[in-house]
Amino acid sequence: MGEINNPCMTCGACCAYFRVSFYWAESEEAGGCVPQVLTEQVTPFLSCMQGTNSKTPRCVALEGEVGHAVSCSVYLNRPTPCREFDQSGLNGVTNAACDRARAQYGLPPLNVDLPTIDLTHLSCVPAEIHRQV
Repeated sequence: MGEINNPCMTCGACCAYFRVSFYWAESEEAGGCVPQVLTEQVTPFLSCMQGTNSKTPRCVALEGEVGHAVSCSVYLNRPTPCREFDQSGLNGVTNAACDRARAQYGLPPLNVDLPTIDLTHLSCVPAEIHRQV
């Protein structure tokens, strides 16, 4: 089996920095997939992952030590905010929230590897060609 190069597996800062709020219907009780026992009600329409609604948040589903080796105990059943939160640098896009969470734990920002474009094969095309219909 090959090694997975995923910086999130050695980070976990986002899980221990932000409140993970989501629409209440994502929980099992309402027919969703997020384990009900790991959530708490925030408003009539919002729930959050237990442990994230505090001054020093840490998701109850986060296992391991932030910055070393981590995993999510409900990864396949995680709520939408977790599914949509991208690591900084993914597809050449910086995620300032990821960088901010990492900084809180003394971790450097992730590198943003922008795609390289090879311009050597391109030639100049007269502007009038682009204007023809």
